[in-house]
Amino acid sequence: MPLYVYQVIEADGSEGEVFETLQGMSEAPLTQHPENGKPVRRLLSAPRIAGKFTDIGAGSLAPKNLTNLGFTQYKKAGGGYYEKTAGSGPDVISRDDVN
Repeated sequence: MPLYVYQVIEADGSEGEVFETLQGMSEAPLTQHPENGKPVRRLLSAPRIAGKFTDIGAGSLAPKNLTNLGFTQYKKAGGGYYEKTAGSGPDVISRDDVN
């Protein structure tokens, strides 16, 4: 699915937050921000083409994005101990907890 860029239109008409969202090509453009309901407009952006030295997937693993998609992410803290950085799973996972 394509990644579309939108910008919030503030009540005074000024430009607000810019955000990205995954949408199907056949879906209608958003008219409201999915979290705060403010009006939005879709921005034109250059196509993103993956290559050997690009960071095209960097935003897809952002904690907020993973949480919105229903995933839980953990970061290694050392010594068989992992701390949750996104999602709804347990706060920590430790090898000591495994039977």
